[in-house]
Amino acid sequence: MSFLSRFFGGADPGGNSKDVDQELARLEDEARNASPGYVGTAFNKAGDLALKDGQSERAVAYYGRAIDSFLEDEQKEMARGVANKIIRVRPAAIRTLCTLTWLDLAARHQAMALLHLRDYAQASKDGDVSSRAATQIFEMARISASSEFLEAAADALDLLDFPNRAEDVRRWAGDGASPDAISDDEELSRTCLEAAIRSNDPGADLIDDAGGERSGATDA
Repeated sequence: MSFLSRFFGGADPGGNSKDVDQELARLEDEARNASPGYVGTAFNKAGDLALKDGQSERAVAYYGRAIDSFLEDEQKEMARGVANKIIRVRPAAIRTLCTLTWLDLAARHQAMALLHLRDYAQASKDGDVSSRAATQIFEMARISASSEFLEAAADALDLLDFPNRAEDVRRWAGDGASPDAISDDEELSRTCLEAAIRSNDPGADLIDDAGGERSGATDA
């Protein structure tokens, strides 16, 4: 049976919800007591179990905790794998699409970065969190050395109603990159990982379209 058949076929009619809850509790306890580097694995297993039992919202919550743990432990590819599980369940998951775009940039996966950037911008516009997304996308463009990504980022900023920021990014693309673009692979990977970890900080300053920043913005 395929992965999708197992996890999207709904709850097993022969399953025992009490047993599932007990196993989820055990996995949560395992995560609390796990050594560094293994916390995300326990939460990932809990997400798989919840999803197999038909508890998709609970599964997404566990997967989110797994991603956070893997990012903190600098396990970028593990975080990417779990993030893709969330997208299968919730294709417009805004924070997850942001994380995937940062991870794509870190790994220089150009095609996937463009795909996730597009989906992130659209989901953010639909979800009325344009300021937060524009802040993230402008920062991605600032460090990217890819003119193709910069053009796509400018289009995303236009979609989010940040035309002046979009013009800045197009100017960078015309110049080849922004003055702050990162060409070193190791430095780019580290910077993108740090940005992915910070991306959901509710207290982060968000850009506006006239330059400067505004503190304590409320986009979620």
